[in-house]
Amino acid sequence: MNIPQGQFNEDPDMFDYTTFSHGLYIDGHWRPSSDGRLIEVIDPSTEAVIAAVPDATIADAAAAVEAAAKAAAGWRATAPRKRSEILRRCFELMVERSDTLAALISLENGKALRDARGEVAYAAEFFRWNAEEAVRISGEFGLAPSGANRIVVDYHPIGICVLITPWNFPAAMATRKIAPALAAGCTVILKPASETPLTAYALAALYEEAGVPPGVVNVLTTSNPGPVTSAMLADPRVRKLSFTGSTGVGRVLLAEAAKHVISCSMELGGNAPFIVFDDADLDAALDGAMVAKMRNAGEACTAANRIYAQAGIHDAFAEGLRQRMAALKLGSGTDPDTECGPMITRKAVEKIDRLVKDAVGRGARILCGGAVADDKGYFYPPTVLRDVPANAEMAQEEIFGPVAPISRFENEDEVIARANDTEYGLAAYIYTRDLARGMHVASKIETGMVALNRGLMSDPAAPFGGVKQSGLGREGGQKHGIAEFMEAKYIAVTM
Repeated sequence: MNIPQGQFNEDPDMFDYTTFSHGLYIDGHWRPSSDGRLIEVIDPSTEAVIAAVPDATIADAAAAVEAAAKAAAGWRATAPRKRSEILRRCFELMVERSDTLAALISLENGKALRDARGEVAYAAEFFRWNAEEAVRISGEFGLAPSGANRIVVDYHPIGICVLITPWNFPAAMATRKIAPALAAGCTVILKPASETPLTAYALAALYEEAGVPPGVVNVLTTSNPGPVTSAMLADPRVRKLSFTGSTGVGRVLLAEAAKHVISCSMELGGNAPFIVFDDADLDAALDGAMVAKMRNAGEACTAANRIYAQAGIHDAFAEGLRQRMAALKLGSGTDPDTECGPMITRKAVEKIDRLVKDAVGRGARILCGGAVADDKGYFYPPTVLRDVPANAEMAQEEIFGPVAPISRFENEDEVIARANDTEYGLAAYIYTRDLARGMHVASKIETGMVALNRGLMSDPAAPFGGVKQSGLGREGGQKHGIAEFMEAKYIAVTM
C-alpha cells in the first residue's frame, strides 16, 4: 500500500484521507484489532469524526512484539550501508509526499498547514541525518593502563524498542525515535497517540515502500495504553522504552520499566522561560517570541511558557507582542490562510481557559484574546497577558496553548532565579546583544537546551532533551540519539 501522490492544492476537498490504510501495522500486514473495536479520530477544527482506527488489545501488542523479535536478527545483520540506503529512501519519500502528509497532519491534529509543512520537513530530516549516522557507528581500541591487555569496545543494537509518541507532532516525534533505532539495527513497536494515529499509519506505509522489511517497524493504536504498554514491557525480549509526553505519565512508565530493568529515554514536560534584556533587538525578540510561543499554536513542550522582559524594554515588548498576536488569523488547520489552528481537544481548551482566569484573578491584565468562543471546534484565541505574578498557576504548569504571559524583571540575578524556579528544565530562550551576558545566563539556567537570540532550537543534528523533571537521555545530535539505542560491549584482548 503506497501513500497517495495527491496534492492538497489549497482545497481541502481534494485531499482524500480515506485512501490511507487505517489498520494495525504488524509484521508488514494491515489488520483489525483482535476484538474488532475501533477508536474514532476527531477533526479538532470541526469536531467531526473523520476516521476510525483499530483499538489494539494486549493480544495485538504481543503479536507486535513477536513480529519485532522475528525480524530482529535479520535487521541486526543487515549491513550498515543497506540500512542507511533504506533510511535515505524514507527521507526522499517524505519529501516527495510532503504536501499530502502535511494535509493529513492538519486534518487530524488541527495545526495550521504552514506548521504542518514545517513538521514534515523536520520529521524527514531525522531519516536523512540517521542515514548518515548508520554508517558511522564506530568502536574504541586502546591499551589498558596496566599494559596487560588491549581494551576493545564494540557497540551493538540494544534490541526491541517500544516507542510511545504524543499527538502534538505526530510525524516528527515518531521519526525522531524510529530513525535512530533503525540506524542502530533495532526493531520497534510504535504506539502513537490515539488522537492522531493517521499520520503514523501513513508513514508506516511509506517505510514499507522504502524497503523496511516486515516486522522491523510495527504500529498499533489503543485506548487502553496502560495495560497494553505494560504487557509489552513485561516481555523479556523488549529492551528499550522511549517515551515523549507528560512528566506524570513518564513517572508511571519509569516505574513500570524498573520492574523489568528496561533502558529508558524520557522526553517530558517543559516550562520554558523566554528572557528579553533591555539591550535586545526589539524586533528580533518579537520575531523569536512568535516562533517560540506560537509554533504549533503553543502546543509544544519547548514553547515559551514564561516570558520575562526587563523593565526598560517591557512596555514596548508587551505592546509589540500584543499587536502581532492579535493579528493572527484563527481558523481550521486545513485552511491555507490559518495562522493559529484549534487545540487538540475540548479538555485542552478548558485547561487553558482555567489558567488564564487564574492569572487574571491574581492580578494579570489581558492585552488581547482571553475568551473562549462558542463556535464549533476546539479554538482558543491568541492571548497576551501582562503583569503575570509568580504565584499564577501558569507559572508552574505548562499552558500548551496560544497564551503569552509576560512578567517584568529588573536585573540578571533576579531573572535567573525566576527562570530556575520550576521542577522542569527542558528549554530556555535569551535575547540580548551582549554575547558574554547571553553565554553567562545560558550557563546558569537549569535546562538541557538554550536558544540564544533564536526562537527555534530543534535540529536533528543537535541533542534534544532536558534536565530535572523534563526527562532522561537525548534524541538527535552527533552520536547522542543513536547511542540511546545501542549497548557497549567491552572485550579484554591479550596480544
